[in-house]
Amino acid sequence: MFDRLQIAYPRERLLVGMADSGLELVKLLGWPRSARHQGHDAPRRILLLRLERIGDLLMVLDAIALARSLAPQSEITLAVGSWNLPIARLIRDVDRIDVIDAPWMAGRSSNASWTALARMARVWRSRRYDLGVNLEPDIRSNLLLALSAAKRRVGFLSGGGGALLTDALAADPAAHVAENAMAVVRLAFGTQDGGIGKPAGRLHIPEEARRRAAELLSHTRAGTRLIGIQPGAGRKIKEWDPVRFAQVGAQLAVMPDTSVILVGNADDRAALDEVRAAWPANVPVTQLPVETDLVVLAAVLERLSLFITGDTGPMHLAAAVGTPVLAIFGPSLPTRFAPLTARSRIVRIDIACSPCNLLRRPPARCVGHVPDCLAGITSDEVLRAANELLDAC
Repeated sequence: MFDRLQIAYPRERLLVGMADSGLELVKLLGWPRSARHQGHDAPRRILLLRLERIGDLLMVLDAIALARSLAPQSEITLAVGSWNLPIARLIRDVDRIDVIDAPWMAGRSSNASWTALARMARVWRSRRYDLGVNLEPDIRSNLLLALSAAKRRVGFLSGGGGALLTDALAADPAAHVAENAMAVVRLAFGTQDGGIGKPAGRLHIPEEARRRAAELLSHTRAGTRLIGIQPGAGRKIKEWDPVRFAQVGAQLAVMPDTSVILVGNADDRAALDEVRAAWPANVPVTQLPVETDLVVLAAVLERLSLFITGDTGPMHLAAAVGTPVLAIFGPSLPTRFAPLTARSRIVRIDIACSPCNLLRRPPARCVGHVPDCLAGITSDEVLRAANELLDAC
């Protein structure tokens, strides 16, 4: 039932499908009012929504750049969660950033509320947007876009809420998030043109952040190539064994003219501690402070010769600043979430149940330990891939 919805969890798909049916009835009563695309005149004011995680924003940099290239004179507003504000400020292709913490992302903010959403929607209505584009497939953000009263509202059918849009796209489940985002922008502008390159260089890193990055890395050996390792992944289900991260990192650290940097935020402390506990006492390693902010982290990442990580926001951040990335994938879908750079390598294994992409509610057999799809990846495999990528770069 409701097979048009690309929602992995049956109960959630049923609830969204039922809500969709209700919205179809509401649409018959005349809400929300719509204005179909007419002609090829560029809209004066554009609203883009991307309310989710750090990696989610970084994966749509090309789509944002495409919107700018198709509407160079338009005023573009980008709406993001507060956790993404530092990154959003580095994007040159937008004129205004609105911060709104959605309640369904409440675990990331104490400021999230439906009341705040309603207030922001009133602000958007007062600005009279000609075009609104939701870059994420979600019935809730499609509803928020409808409340903005943008004359045209473009987004995805696959997460529900298609009745709230004037133009809706069925996302390609086999395509990368970035490709689907580009497709929905092209739909918004009625064009199949506008293909552009990968997002490396789309972030403007301030020189002050680069200066701070240099200070943080000043204890590494002068003239060495820097290799970053991030053992945490935001969700335990995506984390490779920290002991194996230590094995790989230590073997790289003893190579001539090489220094290893451990990366992670406060949520990654447990994984970082496990790596440090398994790290050989006679092998040097530098650890970034866990309070390092995202902009300085971007400046650190752009100095690396290689970044080894799981499927994380920093993985996408490293790709966005042009750093070679070695990504260890388990339950995540690499076809949809791979780092957006040609200088990358994904290490994973094929087993019958992977990739399942059941990240929010993983199968019970995978909880409390490293899941089989990650446990089967050896440190030798990752080390070999790291050396191959270093040689290629």
